[in-house]
Amino acid sequence: MTAGPGAPSGATLARAQELLRRRRPAIVAIDGPSGAGKTTLAEALASTWRAAPVLVQLDRVYRGWEGLDAGATELRRHLLPALRSGRPGRIQGWDWAASRVAPASPVLPGRPLIVEGCGAFAAVSGLSGVARILVEAPLGDRRTRALRRDGGAYDPYWALWETQWRRYLAKHRWEAVPDLVVRSRPDVLAAEGPAGLR
Repeated sequence: MTAGPGAPSGATLARAQELLRRRRPAIVAIDGPSGAGKTTLAEALASTWRAAPVLVQLDRVYRGWEGLDAGATELRRHLLPALRSGRPGRIQGWDWAASRVAPASPVLPGRPLIVEGCGAFAAVSGLSGVARILVEAPLGDRRTRALRRDGGAYDPYWALWETQWRRYLAKHRWEAVPDLVVRSRPDVLAAEGPAGLR
């Protein structure tokens, strides 16, 4: 369930990097619906951030196709509290091919964290030192990207996942205002105008 528009525009990456310089966050949460371009932005940001962050993708944590809420809860309960207290944390993975829990992966403290995926804002809910980036795209573009990238494996689950996203959005929409809003077009991720960076 990784994303797939073109690379972020230079201006978008520059605005995200400016957000990091200004806020110096311990955690960057990149949230948004399926197919919007979250992974593309997260990977670009991770590769250019001098602090050498750890990239945690919720795709590795969701408990199957109905696991959006559980994935966010898993990070909030088990990974983030440990790291915030200076202890090693863990990511309890999911084996998508076998539809079962995969071995846990350790995450060491001491480096900034990028949490990327649907539900990232809920995963970091209530924490300080967080920069929040919301990635959005039109429904048609998102659906085309999402179904194309997984070679048909995602097709039966698109509606189920989209329903979970809409439910999540309705529940959490006003809990945290994004610091940066990025709108993706078919070929590029572009930061919003003057109101995009808060």
